[in-house]
Amino acid sequence: MGEQQHVKFPQEVIDEYASLGVDLPALFSAGHLGVRMGVQILEASADRVVGTMPVEGNTQPYGLLHGGASAVLAETLGSVGSMLHGGSSKIAVGVDLNCTHHRGARSGLVTGVATPVHRGRSTATYEIVISDEEGRRVCTARLTCLLRDARPGDEVHVQAAQA
Repeated sequence: MGEQQHVKFPQEVIDEYASLGVDLPALFSAGHLGVRMGVQILEASADRVVGTMPVEGNTQPYGLLHGGASAVLAETLGSVGSMLHGGSSKIAVGVDLNCTHHRGARSGLVTGVATPVHRGRSTATYEIVISDEEGRRVCTARLTCLLRDARPGDEVHVQAAQA
């Protein structure tokens, strides 16, 4: 997860979270699951989140990218966008995820790009397009997150993500 340090965040987001002593790359990641799956977040803002994941190690028995792996990448990217939209006083919790798998991928990296469909006070919805290295669409997903006020116990999870 050391490569997460190369994530591009808007300066105002860096400043907001730095004032709280929060490690942005640790907070805005897929956590331990993302490490196991090789998820890398390359760019993150409320307007656009970009990340990659290797196909190798994330396949089903036929050697194709597992649909669940695509779902993990999609939920990670949409959740990051939702958290950045909600700001430091909110927690984003996924409440609906749907994925349409268009084609298989057998090797290389897939890239996901999450863009907002709706950003409100209590929910945020992102469309996530996952493509192979040739730019062919592998999966289209949509994630809706509930944005709830951060509670005192939520800081424990942030600190655990930083460890």
